[in-house]
Amino acid sequence: MPDRITVLHFSPTGGTRRAALLLAQRIASGVEEIDLTLPQLPEKEFAPQDAVLVAGPVYGGRLPALMVERLRRFTGGGACAVSAAVYGGRAYEDALAELDDLLEAQGFCVTAGTALLAEHSIVRDLASGRPDTQDEAQLAGFGARIAEKLDKGEKSVPQVPGNRPYREWAGMPVVPVAGDACTGCGTCAKSCPAQAISLENPSQTDQTRCITCMRCVAVCPTKARALPAQVQGMLSQKLAPFMQKRPENELYL
Repeated sequence: MPDRITVLHFSPTGGTRRAALLLAQRIASGVEEIDLTLPQLPEKEFAPQDAVLVAGPVYGGRLPALMVERLRRFTGGGACAVSAAVYGGRAYEDALAELDDLLEAQGFCVTAGTALLAEHSIVRDLASGRPDTQDEAQLAGFGARIAEKLDKGEKSVPQVPGNRPYREWAGMPVVPVAGDACTGCGTCAKSCPAQAISLENPSQTDQTRCITCMRCVAVCPTKARALPAQVQGMLSQKLAPFMQKRPENELYL
């Protein structure tokens, strides 16, 4: 087992971070975190002896463009990388392939790829409560197998599913809105990864910057923010068939 692994995660509502840490803690005895949702991130170069786990949420079968932009501040330098596309129970489509391609382009040696489950950030009934105890046991097994590969120094590149070119995804054309319960405290604005919410007037959201990551909804102390009811209802109806299934985490070595 490696002594230390660095986890780079883009986790606006916490599910991606939770799944990534469950895996990382079974790969290495020590874990360091770097939060990719923070706007001000210094550039960093890793070294061949480093182990890195990079985890991001799946939006429309792709990685968030903002995460891709921030990951380009990190240079692999031959470090071994574990990729994790974290999705809410529908599908991860091209996100894992996109992440592996990006890591390779940044100089990482991709050693393992994973597709992990976490509660859907918009329709919370989908993959509700995940990662759960069953997932935790499964990720423990994944971590042990990845650690074994790292200990042996194996450099084989995993073959992960996905299409190239990647599927088109331009984001959602709606943003969360503030209701009457909004007190103007600014918690949402201070927490927004895309800096899309006005600090002076938090009820105003810049639709050209918002990535519908739902952090503002998750952190609002008065539960004043939400997607428009019509949009929320439409998404719940569209994703209802996926609630009858339990997709499993996947490992590629």
